[in-house]
Amino acid sequence: MIIIDGKKISQNIRLEISQDVSRIKSIYNVDPKLVAVLIGDDPASLIYVRNKKRSALEVGINGEVVNLPQNTSQEDLLYLLEQLNNDKSVHGILVQLPLPKHINEDIVIQSISSVKDVDGLHPLNLGKLMIGKPYVMPATPSAVQQLLIRNNIQTEGKHIVVCGRSNIVGKPLANLLVQRNNYANATVSICHSKTLNLINFTLQADILIAAIGQPNFIKGDMIKNGVVIIDVGTNRVESSITKSGYKLVGDVEFDSVSSKVSAITPVPGGVGPMTIAMLLKNTVLTCESILNQ
Repeated sequence: MIIIDGKKISQNIRLEISQDVSRIKSIYNVDPKLVAVLIGDDPASLIYVRNKKRSALEVGINGEVVNLPQNTSQEDLLYLLEQLNNDKSVHGILVQLPLPKHINEDIVIQSISSVKDVDGLHPLNLGKLMIGKPYVMPATPSAVQQLLIRNNIQTEGKHIVVCGRSNIVGKPLANLLVQRNNYANATVSICHSKTLNLINFTLQADILIAAIGQPNFIKGDMIKNGVVIIDVGTNRVESSITKSGYKLVGDVEFDSVSSKVSAITPVPGGVGPMTIAMLLKNTVLTCESILNQ
């Protein structure tokens, strides 16, 4: 069994990004700038945004966080996004999800300039991905594909089962892996909460991607021998052996599947650090695209 080390691979990608940032600075005399907008003080979101800023600064990207109160109106948020869209010093914009219930997530995503959309969630960018001509790819799907590429896990002709249909992971990932490209060209099934007899699909998977949001959902009796598993899930569960009183687990029950898989990503240390790395890579891409306009 191969443990796919997302932390190590992400470090290699960050080194590549640092070199790209140095090149941009030397050619254009410009510092790539990424602005993350956070509404409220959700602990998990605060950690995510803090990690993104720190990671950006480590590779030479100017990372900035705009933290707005929980009761910020949708109108005020859209006004801020308009300012960031028009700010020539800003090359990448992301709004940390989820948003408070009084703010319409779709409207907010559509209000981010598609050129500065480092999350790749603007409808225009998702549409380009679907037809096989992506501008930027959503960070987590891109992270999953890079894990496959950098471990030389072939996908052509394979049956890939994606458990999860979110706009952030499941749908764009399925579109990415079905394209006529290297490390794609797969037959892709998308499963979700309404899928009847889910196990009939998971047992067929040559590559299983779990993005369900339920801890330890995929168990050993649901997979065949030799499957590759990419576990996108990050779930907090109570633990009596940690100081914090909780631990992070994936959507896959690691202990029960480990004897059957040929390769698997751990949680933590798998998809998570790769997602941040691909977000930074997207920032470099959007920066260069804007500078070359």
